[in-house]
Amino acid sequence: MKKSDIQKPPCYFDRYINLVADIELADAFQQSHAQLDALDLPALQRIGDRVYAAGKWTIKDTLKHLIDTEHILTYRALRIGRNDKTNLPGFDEALLAAHVSTKHRTLESLIDEMKTVRRATALLFASFDDEALQRIGLASEIQMSALAFGFTILGHQIHHLNIIAEKYVPLAEKGAGQ
Repeated sequence: MKKSDIQKPPCYFDRYINLVADIELADAFQQSHAQLDALDLPALQRIGDRVYAAGKWTIKDTLKHLIDTEHILTYRALRIGRNDKTNLPGFDEALLAAHVSTKHRTLESLIDEMKTVRRATALLFASFDDEALQRIGLASEIQMSALAFGFTILGHQIHHLNIIAEKYVPLAEKGAGQ
């Protein structure tokens, strides 16, 4: 199914969904994996644990945020796709970020984890038939289909990789010593 097959676009998450092309979900997952493969690791390594502004996450923190959020959104999609009508609770991304340390992690290990999680997510969504993808459930009091969660996950990655490209890559060009 494509992004345009989302019957009830969710408010708030539409800002992520809108970043994804209107292509088949499986193709969008393949593109997202290619996007991870295309990351300029040497440039990102030159940035290290610097941030582009006070209070912002490092690149490693951003990758871990993507991983944690994907786990949560995939869990929601699983419950909805399997017709669980429970109102699923929200989560506090700032709280999660405050209680994780990426200092002991390498960029390579986080990218590898992200790719592994993404592969598992793609396989879960491949297990859904069209009926399961179109099922609507409640998460944080927002009605949303499993399909919308799939495109949200993909758009969330695009959103954060765009920020890395716009805000962090220029730091790499300045060099690690500045």
